[in-house]
Amino acid sequence: MLLAPIIWIFAVAIVVVFAAKLWWFPPAISEHGRSYDDQFFITMVVTGVIFFLAQVALGYVIFRFRDRGRRANYTEGNNRLEMLWTAAAAILFIGAVLISTSLWAGVHFAPTSANALKIELMAQQFSWNFRYPGADGKFGRLDIKQINSAGGNPFGIDEKDPAGKDDITSSAIRVPAGRQILLAMRSRDVIHNFFVRELRVKQDIVPGMEIPLRFTAETPGAYEVACSELCGLGHHQMRSTLEVMPPAEFDKWLQAQAQALQAQQQQQ
Repeated sequence: MLLAPIIWIFAVAIVVVFAAKLWWFPPAISEHGRSYDDQFFITMVVTGVIFFLAQVALGYVIFRFRDRGRRANYTEGNNRLEMLWTAAAAILFIGAVLISTSLWAGVHFAPTSANALKIELMAQQFSWNFRYPGADGKFGRLDIKQINSAGGNPFGIDEKDPAGKDDITSSAIRVPAGRQILLAMRSRDVIHNFFVRELRVKQDIVPGMEIPLRFTAETPGAYEVACSELCGLGHHQMRSTLEVMPPAEFDKWLQAQAQALQAQQQQQ
């Protein structure tokens, strides 16, 4: 008999925790992230109402048909009710898919803006590397034979290509706030996954393919970049940082990196 009120109490407690957002996502830093949160919240409301009503009904059934020392009765159920809630569940699932399709397509099929900043990403066990074009706005040619992570050339930039002389590489990704980023992602070994929770984006990086990802971060700050695809024994160490900077501050950083690269080349 006590089981019914225990179920009701737990149901109310769970609803309160989610309704008050006591355990929730970190704040989103992009328009896509906020749209994702809105869609997720609507889904949680719909499923939460169904969950609460189901627990209330479960508690009622436990209380109403508890053992009173009488002979048990058998029932074959109600086919109409089973068809009704099965159809309702199918409609809810299909409706949720249709509503969220535009959200998914907005990430994977959004057009690239004219002033988008293209950055290349190279994932490998167990690190991230990012490449920016230099002052000429062009990426240098890559040569797999020249890949040397220990020597500071994780991409394998061809030393004979003049366009690659001013390419900037970094183990962390820095982007200007409010500007669209086109991230061209590759993997050197196994499948990795680029995940930034504040952006609400996750994208697999498949060996042998160049995977494009577009995003626009709006809130300056430092955010963790994690690999969310199990990629080996050092998977837990595969982390980097996404630093969203004011545009003027980003330009200064990029200029400082170019000057440091030029000074290093002159010393060689």
